[in-house]
Amino acid sequence: MAATKRAWKLQEFVAHGSAVNCLALGYKSGRVMVTGGEDKKVNMWAVGKPNCIMSLSGHTSPVECVRFGNAEELVVAGSQSGSLKIWDLEAAKIVRTLTGHKSNIRSLDFHPYGEFVASGSMDTNIKLWDVRRKGCIFTYKGHTDGVNCIRFSPDGRWIASAGEDSSLKMWDLTAGKMIQEFKGHTGPVTGVEFHPNEFLLASGSADRTVKFWDLETFQLVSSTGAESGAIRCIFFHPDGKCLFGGSQDALRVFAWEPGRCLDAFSMGWGKVADISVASSQLIGASFSQTNVSVYIVDLNTVTCSPSQIKRAQMSGPGMVSQPVPSEPAKPPMSASGRRTFITERPPTSSTKKASEMKTEPEEEPSASNEPEDDSSNVAQIENPEDYKEVFQGRTKIERTPPRKLEPFPAPPEDQSKAKPYKQPAREQKVKQEPVKPATIVPADRNKPADLNMAEFLPKRPDSAVSADPRRPPEVPEQSEDEVLSSVHKGHESMCAVLGNRHRNLEIVRALWTSGDIKTSVDSAVGMKDLSVMVDLLNVLILKHSLWTLDLCTVLLPQIHELMASKYESYCHTACNALKIVLRSFSSIIKTNVKAPPSGHGVDISREERYKKCKVCHGHLMAIRGLVEKKQSMAGKLGSTFRELQIMLNGLDD
Repeated sequence: MAATKRAWKLQEFVAHGSAVNCLALGYKSGRVMVTGGEDKKVNMWAVGKPNCIMSLSGHTSPVECVRFGNAEELVVAGSQSGSLKIWDLEAAKIVRTLTGHKSNIRSLDFHPYGEFVASGSMDTNIKLWDVRRKGCIFTYKGHTDGVNCIRFSPDGRWIASAGEDSSLKMWDLTAGKMIQEFKGHTGPVTGVEFHPNEFLLASGSADRTVKFWDLETFQLVSSTGAESGAIRCIFFHPDGKCLFGGSQDALRVFAWEPGRCLDAFSMGWGKVADISVASSQLIGASFSQTNVSVYIVDLNTVTCSPSQIKRAQMSGPGMVSQPVPSEPAKPPMSASGRRTFITERPPTSSTKKASEMKTEPEEEPSASNEPEDDSSNVAQIENPEDYKEVFQGRTKIERTPPRKLEPFPAPPEDQSKAKPYKQPAREQKVKQEPVKPATIVPADRNKPADLNMAEFLPKRPDSAVSADPRRPPEVPEQSEDEVLSSVHKGHESMCAVLGNRHRNLEIVRALWTSGDIKTSVDSAVGMKDLSVMVDLLNVLILKHSLWTLDLCTVLLPQIHELMASKYESYCHTACNALKIVLRSFSSIIKTNVKAPPSGHGVDISREERYKKCKVCHGHLMAIRGLVEKKQSMAGKLGSTFRELQIMLNGLDD
């Protein structure tokens, strides 16, 4: 009997007519997925099936963030203009349109009781919305940059927010204010999650670490070592026994007492966007351009807890477990001695619950936000059979127990094995080998990368195969229509990609010509299109006088991402931009980081400069780790990386 894989790719499909901007999995069942795209649509999918179930339209700007309700009966979508739309999936209709943010939405979450929605935006604000009252209850202000991720606590009392400013904050809904700021990350915090039971919070960051925080003492419990890539998303196991962390082409399993990596997988999912767990399987989803990919990991083959090893060692015929007497009159505690969340809903009416939260006067909606026009909000059911099964079948009263979801079948491991990802020992010096030329796509290539040109040439029929191998095969003549058909292969998709790139560049150009360079750079970063960022950097490289510390804080993460690209032209552009940053600002950054503002007097400009320099220093340290790995490359690019390594080492002098 053939062995089965530990991890495999389940499916890949075209999700939108233009670029996909976001996606989210349903955490209750793990069998539904929602995507949002540049085409301003929100599409619903059944995991494992290639056809769209339902398409929701109504937004007048690209959709930037999506999220399912806790029971998967609602979905909320945030747009680039800052508006939110909430849809009832069973009724296939719009429930609410909410406006108030002044920039694009980055993160969304539903309250555990389902009547409230929280949103985090690039305008640095967090808003709490009442779905029934159709308005904003409160706005939480405190971040100095965009809010990347927000989550409600399991008991609904707190909101945790992760920011692009490297900060992690905790907000109390009743008091309407921040109760704690967790400091420790040196890069943008990309994800935050509450433990499903314990008073424990986890955060993942672009600084490649995952940190765990105790919510009783608000102290750091543990931190993992710097991994090979930025942490893109995190998710606690439903039983709370471990934390899954997704990064570029890798999945890791973390424990927190002590903080360490229990298991790791080398995945091919690229920039993973969301993770869920169902039927003893982990489901990961990612997107690239117009495509969405779904991957599966069999959790039965994963080391999820240090106790698995101890249990194997301690199990024996003479081992008998003894019952532990319970101690009443104490708050609920977990096995680790940490308090647990009380997730039962308080016995109060919904009206009283809403009044307990801190409220503020409703803001007038901005004129730039989308108007609420329900006539434009259309739910188009593409697949009626799947729609009835997935969404309308949830409310039926069944006399038999609900059918247990079967796990996705694993393909036989007969081709390529999904080997566990092995981390090199940190104590041992690993001999650096030159990077193979095949890992970098040359800039002066005369044919497309990763493309087999033979696939576009006429296929020779079996009858045309000559008995004499030295004689060239006879290629049958093609008609004009056949030739044109072969030439037009992929033409429409290429036009769509180039058209989208042209539209993005026109937006950046319009903002640039208006004189607001910082806004134009922010808009280019928000588009998440590396080709647009390369074009913008090539212009900035020619204009050294435009560079400021503000631009460096925004552009350094993009430069880091471009340097990790497989395209040589992208790497060269990123290296040239980094040289300008180091030559112009390295001395300023080094001086300010080593001599922070003193407590005597108030110097606002110096404090702001110190904060910017500290952010830039964190990004440069992350870039240095990548440069160290690539300096052994051959050719001009390797020489450039070695030069950058010398310049980056100057930050420590």
